[in-house]
Amino acid sequence: MSPELTSEAVGKFDKYEIDLKGMQEGSAKYDFVLDDTFFAAIDVPEVQKGKVNVTLLVKKTSHAFELSFHTKGVVVVLCDRCLDEMEQPIVADDAFRVKFGAEYSEESEDLVIVPEEKGTLNVAWFMYEFIALAIPMKHAHAPGGCNSTMNRTLHRYLRGAEYEWGDSDNDECEEEMVEKPIDPRWNELKKILDNN
Repeated sequence: MSPELTSEAVGKFDKYEIDLKGMQEGSAKYDFVLDDTFFAAIDVPEVQKGKVNVTLLVKKTSHAFELSFHTKGVVVVLCDRCLDEMEQPIVADDAFRVKFGAEYSEESEDLVIVPEEKGTLNVAWFMYEFIALAIPMKHAHAPGGCNSTMNRTLHRYLRGAEYEWGDSDNDECEEEMVEKPIDPRWNELKKILDNN
């Protein structure tokens, strides 16, 4: 988890402020829809677009607050193969506890201390981090979905061959391949390509 949002950023995220101090015994449920506006405002390059629904359940106990997040939606990320944008579905369940203390701190991965006099916690950054952590390490278009120009270039360099292609709009594009000797240094990269 990261530090609390800066004071100038908090204004953009007022609707994600949870009033813990004013909460009665029991639990409260919050539903958020995070869209392109949210991701642009959070201003982190990994995810700039998407539509994600987050359900937050806050349960007050005698000594702490238990926050449970259920995240489901789609974010737009860059394909690892062709570098074009692609939609990546995500689903995640995350939780942590909040206690009151003298000043804000993150004691561990699952415990956040909030100043008791303030009594609120802005969950915008936490939701973004849960989304970012839910994105798989490898994200690529389904077979045939990559940018064809980039895909051809990648194949040409990794396979060490020259390709002459027909019309890229033609589904029955004929490929003429002139084999060149493969530099042995490319063999490991070729194995990676063949596994995709």
